[in-house]
Amino acid sequence: MPHEEQEEVPVAVIVPVGAATANVAAAIRSVASQDYAGPLDLIVADGSFGQDVAPTVREIVPNARVVPNPARTTPEGLNAALREASAPVVARCDVHSALPPNYVRQAVATMRRTGAANVGGRQVPKGTSWFSCALALAQTTWLGTGGARYRLGGPEGPVDTVYLGTYRRKALDEVGGFNTACRINEDYEVNWKLRQRGETIWFDPALEVSYKPRQNLWALTRQYFTYGWGKWTMLRLYPKSTRLRQVVAPLLVLGLIASVALAATGRGPAALALPSAWLAVVFGGSLLVGVRRRDPFALLLPLVLATIHLSWGSGFLACAIATAWRKPGAAK
Repeated sequence: MPHEEQEEVPVAVIVPVGAATANVAAAIRSVASQDYAGPLDLIVADGSFGQDVAPTVREIVPNARVVPNPARTTPEGLNAALREASAPVVARCDVHSALPPNYVRQAVATMRRTGAANVGGRQVPKGTSWFSCALALAQTTWLGTGGARYRLGGPEGPVDTVYLGTYRRKALDEVGGFNTACRINEDYEVNWKLRQRGETIWFDPALEVSYKPRQNLWALTRQYFTYGWGKWTMLRLYPKSTRLRQVVAPLLVLGLIASVALAATGRGPAALALPSAWLAVVFGGSLLVGVRRRDPFALLLPLVLATIHLSWGSGFLACAIATAWRKPGAAK
């Protein structure tokens, strides 16, 4: 991190845009509202399908740069934006997110104080409907997250990964940027590479970024199936990065499949053991969360939690099966 005063350090904010463009304006406005005193450069990688986001972006930030992302994947978009950036600090913003006005200022100050290669904070989901509010609730509970600090919050300090992230550009370049083999989980992958080089990923709870959850069950199913698929890709490249919370859902799905097989052989009591235990945890946990938080959206929590667990675990296993006879992609 350079030794100039923090307000003078140039920062590039990079925003990958994919098929979902409905929230682009809100995300760009949050970048435009930053109270950072230093130079701030906005670079948007446009991977939308037939929708030119440049007019929307430049209406809000006239001097923003919009670069094409024909591959339409997140890591390709991030790398395309990085190639256009020259600032020593790079902050990421996604279209489902909105940065608070002090985000860049706080992130740069924390980076200077800690020397971390990447600084990030907590994702704060904010629903707008019964379903999305229930999902937001699930994404702030251990049952829906596996205990990730960037979702649940917690003390400041070194972590495996953070939400979005503000990077020291030099450190990011030294690990080759974002791995295009990881179309999902590219942030976890780059943070793993940074940590393997002895760098620090720092969680700052003062950095809270609002996030718009998916709006319906199908969108949630696709999202978490994709997450599970991407996690297998990541773990296949870096087996040593595996954490217990990342294999619980796949083991659950395998166990449920085994329960069906047991039921087919007439072993009813044994077949019911795992499904009964899982449902007891889901419904019991949902009830406990609803009572503790006095939140009526907890009524939908069992459905949301079950969808998260089964979709994530199924995506993980589906990718494992699909790639069983292929060599892992190059870790760039």
